[in-house]
Parts: sequence; C-alpha cells; structure tokens
Amino acid sequence: MSEKQCTIKKAVSLTGVGLHTGKKVTITFNPAPENHWYKFQRTDLEGKPIIEADADLVVDTSRGTTLEQNGARVYTTEHVLAALRGLEIDNCLIQVDAPEMPIMDGSSIKFIEALEAAEIVEQEAEREYFILKENLSFEDPVKQVEMLAVPQDTFRVTVMVDYSSDVLGTQHAGMYNLQEFKKEIASCRTFVFLHELEMLLQHNLIKGGDLDNAIVLVDKEVPKDKLDHLRKVFHKENMEVKGRGVLNNTKLHFYNEPARHKLLDIVGDLALVGRPLKIHVLAARPGHAGNVEFAKKIKDLIKKEKREGNLPHLDLAAPALYNTIDIMKMLPHRYPFLLVDKIMELTSDYVVGVKNVTINEFWCQGHFPDEPVMPGVLIVEALAQTGGILCMKTVPDPENYQTYFLKIQEAKFKQKVIPGDTVVFRMDLAEPIRRGLCHMKGVAYVGNKVVAEADMLAQIVKVRNVDKKVREPQSV
Repeated sequence: MSEKQCTIKKAVSLTGVGLHTGKKVTITFNPAPENHWYKFQRTDLEGKPIIEADADLVVDTSRGTTLEQNGARVYTTEHVLAALRGLEIDNCLIQVDAPEMPIMDGSSIKFIEALEAAEIVEQEAEREYFILKENLSFEDPVKQVEMLAVPQDTFRVTVMVDYSSDVLGTQHAGMYNLQEFKKEIASCRTFVFLHELEMLLQHNLIKGGDLDNAIVLVDKEVPKDKLDHLRKVFHKENMEVKGRGVLNNTKLHFYNEPARHKLLDIVGDLALVGRPLKIHVLAARPGHAGNVEFAKKIKDLIKKEKREGNLPHLDLAAPALYNTIDIMKMLPHRYPFLLVDKIMELTSDYVVGVKNVTINEFWCQGHFPDEPVMPGVLIVEALAQTGGILCMKTVPDPENYQTYFLKIQEAKFKQKVIPGDTVVFRMDLAEPIRRGLCHMKGVAYVGNKVVAEADMLAQIVKVRNVDKKVREPQSV
C-alpha cells in the first residue's frame, strides 16, 4: 500500500530560549513542497541562509546536534527533528531568528502540540522509504556505544542506558512504531547528572538552563552550601534534595524517562538520514555522536544501493533484442567505430547495450599496448551509441534520422576496462524528449562495478538520402 508524503497546512511559531546560548528564539514551522524533507533557515542572518537536515553537515555533537551550511549554524536540532519524525511529517521549513532551537521543557512535546495545531496535510508524492535488507552495526569502544539495525517493516527503536549510577541504574525503553511516539516518548525530558551540571555552570555553558527544562540526577548527598548556590543560580528558593535522586524533586513522567529521552534523541538524529526508515534500531548507551555516525552509515548504504539499483541484471547468454546487423540498420557507425555489439533491453525510458572487449580491438595496438586499457573517450562514445538507439526508438523511420551529441557533462571514469571485459551500457532519459532534444544519463558497468558515467544531450535530426551509402543532414 502506498503512503503519501505529508507537510503542515499553515505556519506556526513558538518562542523560548536556547539551552546553551540562553538567547531568546522564535521558531516557525512552515509548509514545504514535496521531496523537500527538513531544512532550517536562519532569518536573523544576511541572506537568510538555509541549512539542510543532513548527517554530513553535522559539525558538533558535544551538547546536542549542531549543523552548519552556507556559513550558518543551528544548534540543538534533535528535539525539533524528533517531533517532525514522530508525527511523520515529511516536508517542513524550520525558520529560526537565533542560532539555537528553543529548549522548551527539554522534550519534544511542545513542538508536537504546535505542529498538530498547524494541521498535518497529505501531499501527492509517495514516501520513499529506506528499507534495510541486512543487518548494519556501529560500535564506539571508547564510549562503549553499540548500535545495530535489523530489517523491520516499520521504524522501531529499542534502547538500553547504563551509566554505572545507582540512581539511574540500567534502563530500557522501546518504541514499536512512530504512532507511539507522541504518547510514549515525546514528553520525556533531557537529563543531566549534578556533577556534569556543575561543570557546565562553571564554564557558563548552559545560559538558558532551568530546572523546568531538564531532569537533574543526584548520585550523592549535596552539601548545604552547594544547595544554596544552586538555589540562587536557578531562582528556586524551595528547591530540596532528599538523599539521592532528582535535584528539584521533579516527578518523572515515566520510571524510565531518561532511557525514553535517549530514544527520542535517536529518532531526531536519524532524521538526518534524509528519508523515512523501515528498520529496527537497537542501541546500547547511545549519544549524539554515535547516532550521527550511525546515520552516516545508513546514508552510505542508501548511496550504495542507489548506485547499484540501476545495475542491469542481464542474462548475457540470452538472445539479443538487436544484434550487430540490427544496430547497423539504425546507426551509421561501422568498423572500427561501431562500439556496441548488441542491445539487450529497450523501453521508452532506457536502453541497455553490451560490448565484449577483446585483444583484437584497434586501440590495443597503440593505447598502452603492453597493458591495453580501453580509452575513456571510447567508453563515452559507446554510451553515446547506445543512447542513439534510445533516440531512434522515438521516430517511425530511424533510417532517415541521425543523432548528434551536443553536450557531454560530468564524465567520470572509476575503473579500467581491459580486454576480456564485458561492458554493459545503460542510458536513461533524464527528462522527456522535447523538440528533438534528448537528455540522458549514462552508466557503464563491468560486472557489478561502475566503470564510467556521464550526462549527455543529443539532438535527433532528419537526414535525406543522397545515395544508398551517404546521408546528409536536412535543415530542421
């Protein structure tokens, strides 16, 4: 069953302060078009630069997840992104007039409420999920972080935290799917140990900190003078700590709220992959650094699958759709410059051709003769000839037309092609043919490896017969 992408119906704003910068900030969630995903915009900076929610743009994970692009940064993005993913909103422009997201109560619930008030609406485009096919793991032995993703038909997360603390102990939390996020996860607040809080205060690193936006865990008795100091810092004259526990005696929303908040962070940080996921993530002692590295591994896997997704799975022993004789009826090329032996697949959108490279090729005599390598220019020419077949399919009498290539861009050569290789060429239409102009993307493979690729623009031109052997272009 297909699922449609979603955005919000109208813009909605919230105002708060950044946890670490202490700066007042207004965040505005805006509707966004299909396939937009999440992008932040710094409206307080000249040019209002855009920062994409992309794991490759993360520049700091020490006190939250920080992104930087176009010379601009946004700090503490994880709770905002978790809210968007938790509601399965696919496209949103997030505008802020300061560098850091507002901390609100330390969870995602305020963002959830605002986004629901903006109304979630369905769009026309379908969601493109990343579906994991085999296990994927990540480990940081120094921080003792372990993460594992296994195939699942939904987005599921299981978390274990263990900080060797009697107060926190070992905690587990789980979310079977995103439909549980709002009720079970969104309200779970960030937490910090008292000894960490003291260090942050000493270095003036939590200027927007408040006991209302974090759970402070106390793992030992607090002397009276220290307690008096904390009362002044946080303006909480009635603050008490009875033994070990929670500094401000805040009532936990769940007995395992810290573990659930770590799960919330994972949901937000994995939004940096750039698309919805169907995986089960199991995480032990996770943190932002590990989450982001895991997101990068998932992104790399997506890129790999995309590269291999168009790999033609051919039975090279199967009969050709067009053999060499058929090709010569459609193309003017002849030995030694006919570089495609057969056409195996041909549709209105793509074509697949094959060439068997032998030691008898004319170029072997002069192009590194002691170790022959097929010239890159000939690989591109073979791609162009394969694309010519795709172009000729669009006219009723291909013998009266010719294809002239006008532009070749982004040509890249990744592997050598040598005698004995069987090269498979695939050319895909990049856009519909208009006014005889054909824009194609080509990839050449040997086995399961890409050896070359290029973007090409060709023009289909009608020709007139001068005699049976010569054809001249006709004005168009």
